[in-house]
Amino acid sequence: MTQASVVGPDDGETIRLGPAQIRILEDGSTTGHRIGIGEITLAPHAEGPPQHRHAQHDEGFYVVSGTVHFTVGETTHVAPAGTLAMIPPGAPHTFANHGDEPAVMLNTFTPDLYVQYFRDLRDMIAGGQELTPEATVRVMSRYATVPATDHA
Repeated sequence: MTQASVVGPDDGETIRLGPAQIRILEDGSTTGHRIGIGEITLAPHAEGPPQHRHAQHDEGFYVVSGTVHFTVGETTHVAPAGTLAMIPPGAPHTFANHGDEPAVMLNTFTPDLYVQYFRDLRDMIAGGQELTPEATVRVMSRYATVPATDHA
């Protein structure tokens, strides 16, 4: 029999990364690694990662609460609660919370490749390394992800 996964509101693996908290809801183990799902809570007035592009997975963001500013290339989209942003492989992107309240997003990774990225960042910090843009980019590179400096 196939096992279902039910993750309650206080369950899941929680990872704190600077101004962001990621709660892993599905790490791919239930879905044959077809999809990973996380809940990202971004503190007020916080920036996300350096703008980057993924080569091997789609990424989706559904804004549950607050307002998120998604920058895709040189275009910024103001995304209030109820907005879905789907980022295909190759599209340069980042996000930020410019508001006074935390922003919460449901984040999908298809396939689940990027779930381990968050775990690697957590382990890097636990090992005493600072969470800098340069360190973040180094960890991204393990998952077919590169900085997007040309916005092409």
